[in-house]
Amino acid sequence: MIGREYETGLLKQYINSSKSEFIAIFGRRRVGKTYLIDQLFRKDYAFSFTGVIDGKKEAQFDALKDAFDFYKCKIRKMPQTWAEAFTAIRKFLQPKIDSGKTCIMFIDELPCLDYKGSMLIETLGNFWNSWASKYDNFKLIVCGSATSWMIRNIIDSKGGLHNRITHEIHLHPFSLGETKKYLMSNNVMWDDLSYLQSYMILGGIPYYLGLLNEKYSLAQNIDLLFFRQDGELRREFTRLFKTLFSTPEPYVEIIKILAKSPSGLTRDEISKKLGKRDNGHLSEKLDDLIYSDFLRFNNVKVNKISAKNGIYQLMDFYTAFYLKFANKNTVDEHYWENRLMSNELNAWFGLTFEKVAMAHIPQIKRKLHIDYMGCEYYSCRLSNAQIDLILERPDNVINICEIKYSIAKYLISKDEYEKVLHRVDAFQKETKSANFTVKPIFITTKGLADGVYSKLISFDVTLEDLFEIISN
Repeated sequence: MIGREYETGLLKQYINSSKSEFIAIFGRRRVGKTYLIDQLFRKDYAFSFTGVIDGKKEAQFDALKDAFDFYKCKIRKMPQTWAEAFTAIRKFLQPKIDSGKTCIMFIDELPCLDYKGSMLIETLGNFWNSWASKYDNFKLIVCGSATSWMIRNIIDSKGGLHNRITHEIHLHPFSLGETKKYLMSNNVMWDDLSYLQSYMILGGIPYYLGLLNEKYSLAQNIDLLFFRQDGELRREFTRLFKTLFSTPEPYVEIIKILAKSPSGLTRDEISKKLGKRDNGHLSEKLDDLIYSDFLRFNNVKVNKISAKNGIYQLMDFYTAFYLKFANKNTVDEHYWENRLMSNELNAWFGLTFEKVAMAHIPQIKRKLHIDYMGCEYYSCRLSNAQIDLILERPDNVINICEIKYSIAKYLISKDEYEKVLHRVDAFQKETKSANFTVKPIFITTKGLADGVYSKLISFDVTLEDLFEIISN
């Protein structure tokens, strides 16, 4: 299993604890939640079953019946409600509990079981409170892709499950380094720029990455997955949001607005583009999209860091790529290969590399030898420019990050160097940062080319640095 060392360590610790455990795992569809749990504990399940995505009540109880059959749970009458179902499960598990051995129960895609009038949450709460929590060797793991449902109904429950979760794990996409390691384990042997580009298009989503065929180049793979008529990722976008949200349309609307603004928008700006008031409902949806790893919220500094002026930015690479290119409904099945050297793609690679850098701040801090420091990082909107990434350090140094994508070493021209100095000067004046030493750093793919102005830059971070795998 590639990556997930931190989560694996936590899960083993929880399962081996000397008390009952109620563990909730959530994360974006296709991120590998079920795979992780199955790899660690499948052989040790006392009972498990999986909710049916988009399934009605009948489908959910058919799945439960299959689970009863698989675990040889003999029942006189098939349950018709979740209260009856959990009573049957409790009776089946009691002898296993009494044996003293660790008893693991896994419910996958839990949100799917919550059909209208299901009483699922109340029943699950009663199952835990009245029985399961009383046994130190009982371990319940619940999992779901509908992240907002998991947060509101399980983790932050106001009802019978209030404060009952003993541990929660948010499973995030792979980092850039984990993506490369995963692809290499699948015999996908490319150069680092191709690994970077695969991350820019698919993100660190194991399922998507697993679709890449080692026999083809990255460009050929992208055409096969997105632009061929029956490409496997051509219709994933619709399925993705239907799985995550019961009413996906408002979320998709927000995503599409942010896809057209790569640098991000404030909540007020999003509200205006939606043509709706900025109320609690919008804030909830934005929070849901952050929990699901689609959006990132960047604090913004003017005179001081202000959450009100914070910028929401689309950070799901697959979604951004789909809306920019694959949603065109082109009939050209070699669309990507035919446009590889176009200005449009080069510009897109440049903007997307900025997002890659922003998703790898721990790697940037490691290269700057400040990984032990607690740093603030934020964006800054100046009167005539936006700086996407700024690191404010406790040693009174502020690093303004210049992020540049290129296929060769990056040469800083005199004109560009003067623009960098102008941004530094504007930042100090507009944010009143006179007490800080403001230093620009460059984040590039291949490093800086030798030149007069490159030598004036104290630090540069390269793609090789971003590939470093840093455990939590």
